[in-house]
Amino acid sequence: MKKYWLPWLILSPSLLFLALFTYFPLLRSVYDSLFDTRMASGDAPFVGLGNFARLLADTVFWQSLFNNLVYILLTVIPGVTLALLLAVTLWENHRINRWLRTAFFFPMIIPMVSAAALWLFIFMPGLGMLDHYLAQLFGPMNNNWLGRSNSALFALALIGVWKFAGYYMLFFLAGLQGIPASTREAAVMEGATATQVFFKVTLPLLRPTLSFVVTTALIYSITQIDHVAVMTRGGPDNATTVLLYYIQNLAWDTHDLGKASAATFLTLVGLFVFSLVNLKLLERGAHYER
Repeated sequence: MKKYWLPWLILSPSLLFLALFTYFPLLRSVYDSLFDTRMASGDAPFVGLGNFARLLADTVFWQSLFNNLVYILLTVIPGVTLALLLAVTLWENHRINRWLRTAFFFPMIIPMVSAAALWLFIFMPGLGMLDHYLAQLFGPMNNNWLGRSNSALFALALIGVWKFAGYYMLFFLAGLQGIPASTREAAVMEGATATQVFFKVTLPLLRPTLSFVVTTALIYSITQIDHVAVMTRGGPDNATTVLLYYIQNLAWDTHDLGKASAATFLTLVGLFVFSLVNLKLLERGAHYER
């Protein structure tokens, strides 16, 4: 009996946390998506799939979905690529490399709200650091980076890459340190160049780590919206409205909880499918230690 119950007893705090803050909210969002709470002073009327129909007919929802897909491309691919390059560059355990690893990881420690406030000064038209240095190269600048629909989302994506690349770098460093040195040495002895060793030996052995990092980056790109709330509030003209910020506005500004729950459910389903496909594709042919 002790052998049977002891593992469950040890896991019970984590299971309770998951039940209260993951599974219950998920089930509650599914339940709330079936009711129309807009004009309900008492019990909300049951509308079935009506909230999903209203959601799919909302042009702002489709724009926020498109914005989120663009944001994913602008943060996940550059962020993961930069993290991998940093990890390969700082692979050797020298003193200077340890200092540089700390420096690149430091943005992860800064809360996103504080990071957004910092970047507000960097993007300030005319007076910000970005315009200041561009002016030295191209003449006087007065770019409203966050006030133009063709640049605001790129500016927010830059913050995402800056903040999380050092965090992803740590996972790649751990994966690189787990690769036996004999595999690379054997490839070098066979006449492989440094580039061939990286693409033919190192990168294939890193595929499990790469799969995990890409999935983590995907989740962060959807769930991190503090900088959107602080810097643009979804503007201009909904150019930076992403899914989670759209859901937040539905729930708290318009009190349309049913439609917000429907959007939440579809977002979670999409995120699950994205993550599952990503894991299957990246782990195909991956090498694991036995």
